[in-house]
Amino acid sequence: MQTLKGSVSKVKILKLSQSPLVRFSLDGVNCLITKHSLNFLYQVQDGTDLVICGAYNSRNQFVVSKFCVVNLKGVGV
Repeated sequence: MQTLKGSVSKVKILKLSQSPLVRFSLDGVNCLITKHSLNFLYQVQDGTDLVICGAYNSRNQFVVSKFCVVNLKGVGV
């Protein structure tokens, strides 16, 4: 399992289901998330700093198994 840290951009929902498939970029790395994707959509917006854990798939996309929000930008928290 690998760990990446960076800033989120280009959040898109690819597939709507009980557990949606969400695609986003983390400093130029294409990432996918299905586990906890609803929490991800609620907590993350463009510019949010994240730390993610996961592994690369055969298409060189990073499949996220865990994420942690480090800094919320633009949110009055």
